[in-house]
Amino acid sequence: MSFLPYAVGAWLFVIGLWGVVSSRNLVRTVLSLTVVQSATYLLLLGVGYRAKGVAPIVADIPTTSNLVDPVVQVLVLTDIVIEATVTALLLALVVQAHKRFGSVDPDDLRPLRD
Repeated sequence: MSFLPYAVGAWLFVIGLWGVVSSRNLVRTVLSLTVVQSATYLLLLGVGYRAKGVAPIVADIPTTSNLVDPVVQVLVLTDIVIEATVTALLLALVVQAHKRFGSVDPDDLRPLRD
């Protein structure tokens, strides 16, 4: 078991979180959230990794084979679909904010709080 996927996942999470906190542009904020979300892919794949594991297609392999967990693969694919949907929704909201206020700077959206 390797520590590398967890370290890279933590690094991606910190970089993305720093981008969310320090960004003065809504598009960059959405992209930073995408980087944070990609850290979960590495975490899930690190959890489901097995050394010398084979694909979980059990029709033509011996029953003593070391199989990779298919649930983790399904979770990663589901996570990718959810990320794409959330990113598209957030970018659509950024476009609408730009149409209404003429800017993607969060400070220019302050009239929403009144």
